Amino acid sequence: MNFTEETARAKVQAAEDAWNTRDPERVSLAYTPDSVWRNRDEFVTGRAEIREFLTRKWAREREYALRKDLWTFGGNRIAVRFQYEWHDADGQWWRSYGNELWEFADDGLMRRREASINDVRIDEADRRILGDRTPKELPLA
Repeated sequence: MNFTEETARAKVQAAEDAWNTRDPERVSLAYTPDSVWRNRDEFVTGRAEIREFLTRKWAREREYALRKDLWTFGGNRIAVRFQYEWHDADGQWWRSYGNELWEFADDGLMRRREASINDVRIDEADRRILGDRTPKELPLA
C-alpha cells in the first residue's frame, strides 16, 4: 500500500471517526490480527489485546473526543498529530496531545502503531472539542 495525499487524509479521517465511536470492537477491526502497538508505556499485540486496552482506556477517559491531523506520509506509513479531551472519574478535564506513527499492511489494515502522548489539566470552560468536534485545525497549545 502506497499512500497519496488524498488517501492518507482519508485514512486519518477514518481513524478519527472510528475512535470517536469509542467502540473497541469496531476500532480493532482496522488493525491486522497481529498488530503491534506502543501506547505511552504500554505494549499491546493483536486485536484481542487492542480491544481490552481500548475498553480500559474509554472506561477511564470519559466523554473522550478526538481530533487527528495528517503530519506526513510516505509509502505505507503515515505520521499523525492529535489531541483529545476527556474527564476522569473525579470530573477533572484533560487535553491529551500526541503523535502517532502508523505502518500498514498491503490490505490497508494497520500493522503497527506507536503513540507518544502527554496530558494537560484543563478547566471544562477551556475545552475546544465540542459538539461536532470543531475546530478541525489543531492548535499547538
